[in-house]
Amino acid sequence: MPLTDHLRPDRTRPSWINHWHPEDPHFWEQTGRPLARRNLWASIASEHLGFSIWSIWSVLVLFMIPEHGFSTTPEQKFLLLSTVTLVGAVLRVPYTLAVPLFGGRNWTIISTALLIAPTLAALVAVQNPQTPFWLMMALAATAGLGGGNFSSSMANINSYFPEKEKGWALGLNAGGGNIGVATVQLVGLAVIALFTTAAPHLVPLIYLPLIALATWWALRSMNNLTHVRSDARAQLSAVTDRHFWTMSVLYIGTFGSFIGTGFAFGLLLQSQFGLAPITSAAVAVLGPVIGSLIRPLGGRLADTHGGARVTLWVFLAMTACALALVAAVQAAHLALFVGAFALMFTLTGLGNGSTYKMIPTIQHQRAEHAIAAGADPEATRAHTKRTASSMLGLIGAVGALGGVGVNIAFRESFAAFGTTAHAFAAFALFYLGCAALTRFLYLRPHTTAPAPAEAATR
Repeated sequence: MPLTDHLRPDRTRPSWINHWHPEDPHFWEQTGRPLARRNLWASIASEHLGFSIWSIWSVLVLFMIPEHGFSTTPEQKFLLLSTVTLVGAVLRVPYTLAVPLFGGRNWTIISTALLIAPTLAALVAVQNPQTPFWLMMALAATAGLGGGNFSSSMANINSYFPEKEKGWALGLNAGGGNIGVATVQLVGLAVIALFTTAAPHLVPLIYLPLIALATWWALRSMNNLTHVRSDARAQLSAVTDRHFWTMSVLYIGTFGSFIGTGFAFGLLLQSQFGLAPITSAAVAVLGPVIGSLIRPLGGRLADTHGGARVTLWVFLAMTACALALVAAVQAAHLALFVGAFALMFTLTGLGNGSTYKMIPTIQHQRAEHAIAAGADPEATRAHTKRTASSMLGLIGAVGALGGVGVNIAFRESFAAFGTTAHAFAAFALFYLGCAALTRFLYLRPHTTAPAPAEAATR
């Protein structure tokens, strides 16, 4: 029976694609690749702005100094950033489920337009220094809407590309979004350089027309896929898979570190080393730029060498980096601190790409084993794609909680000891544990699902 016989009336409009077969080489070369790339670029634009608005408060806290009437302490600023990160992480779950419910194009339009709300909230908050801290936190929390965009975008783009190109496509989509963290910091740096720290309201004002433009782009360029069906129960069943939890831990280590330190880097330079706001902003922007641009390379390396192998070496190097940061803080050595942080951002970018490549690869190999055992190929592959897309979004949500943990660790370490050295020591232990987890579960000889997945990746 043709697929169109099962379509709802609203899913027969021109924006909906009824037949999508990226694994068919002829279809992919003639039809699939141009359409997939068109959707990818519009998706990157939306996700980029989502990350920018999600991290806008990492810039605005640099403007919140006593000279302009603000009385917030460093501990309060870390708490504010933790709140924004938490809201963004939680929203990634419903955002993942929204793609099959509304359609990838439709939800991209909605989620992009919603970014206007936190942008206006930031505009109001920074123009009123006497705003009570609880209200400031409530206004800042709305920026979490931008954090949800990542999961819906990744779940959507995963359905467009064939297995052999997923690492690069997902890495490009995520990297283009991640660099929004750096972009908003560049905007903040430009505002401070041109108008001093007295004009924080200009930062959100710049983003309002950009959000409108990205919404229009999604409206004009994107499509919905009819085979991506809404089944919340089936999607949430992904959390019963043991690989969901192990990959979530690994993604907490990579993406959680990226987003947590990306939010906090400028504030760390200001609080730990006493740098001026413009200097902090100028240095802090380098980290997210490096981590974002390197992420597609992490996906490419995973396509070539295997996601688990790349992830293992990333975590071992991150352990060494965290220990170097402990030494830099204890010795008050700014150059070592910045250099180690630059390397840390590079490693988190590589790790983000490699861990995300592992997720669909494991599911794909499971499907091939099931088909070899006699399962229906079309139904099995369709189910696997839905499961992989759900896992990508949901693991993105859990991974973002790592950013909450990073900022809470900084806050508690700074409040208790007046230094962040203890937080970095805790991170080193966690990264070492992630390396052991990767080695034990995904690189041991004779493992069941992960080993074939690595073979498929290579």
